[in-house]
Amino acid sequence: MPGSITLEVEVTNISRHGFWIFLGDKELFLPFEEFPWFRCAPIEAILNVERPHAHHLYWPDLDVDLSVESIEHPERFPLTAKV
Repeated sequence: MPGSITLEVEVTNISRHGFWIFLGDKELFLPFEEFPWFRCAPIEAILNVERPHAHHLYWPDLDVDLSVESIEHPERFPLTAKV
């Protein structure tokens, strides 16, 4: 029985300012200032990312869902959650 289909996603680097993810053909930066859910997260939790759909990312250890568009254009998605 086949398993679920997953698309390529990889965290390639983490710095004190944020982290980079590689999505098949492009690399995107998630600054902690714009994505505060990751600021105090353990490295293991940031590295554990899934890409269930081409335009959707999920961090199960943090229960964080993000659309790829919100990473590419964070100005279109003002934060309303408090950390």
